[in-house]
Amino acid sequence: MDESLAILLVMVQAGGVLAPVAFILFHIFRQFLFIPVTLVCMTGGILFGSVLGTIYSLIGLMVSSICFYLLIGKLPKTHEKLSNLKKKWFGEYRNVTVTQTAILRLIPFIHYHLLNFCLIEKKHEFKSYVKNCLLSNLPLAFFFSVFGEFISGFTPMIIAIILFSLMVLAYLFREKASIIKWKEFFKTDQA
Repeated sequence: MDESLAILLVMVQAGGVLAPVAFILFHIFRQFLFIPVTLVCMTGGILFGSVLGTIYSLIGLMVSSICFYLLIGKLPKTHEKLSNLKKKWFGEYRNVTVTQTAILRLIPFIHYHLLNFCLIEKKHEFKSYVKNCLLSNLPLAFFFSVFGEFISGFTPMIIAIILFSLMVLAYLFREKASIIKWKEFFKTDQA
């Protein structure tokens, strides 16, 4: 993982005008290298500054999310795995709100595409999905681009307090009601 980030740093420093394009492409391919989104956003803040790092990270995250939307329907096994993971983490009849998704994206160990999957499950329309992704990716890109340098200097206790606070916020902004279809509530096993 450190080698991939070192390659990104060298590409950006040597790239000049093409550096933002390389950075955005790195956002798209980072999931295949198993690099967390937060590290890439922090790197963008360090390399390009707060404003441009946020903009480039947001563009990269949006392109990555749109690619996910277009591909998830063509990958039934991945769709099923994410569906099971969503049921396990959030419950079978719970939907994750956009605000809750934005907060959960700030927690580094939460699966980025699981949250994208939750946004797809909430509203299947492409336009709504893109709008919800933009709203939930903006805090992630901004927070880790602006505060990337400072976060590395935090003590473990401060990091634990921040993570605990984010989890409490995610709980407070959860969907308060669940809608269960009549047929699902009174399931009969046909086995």
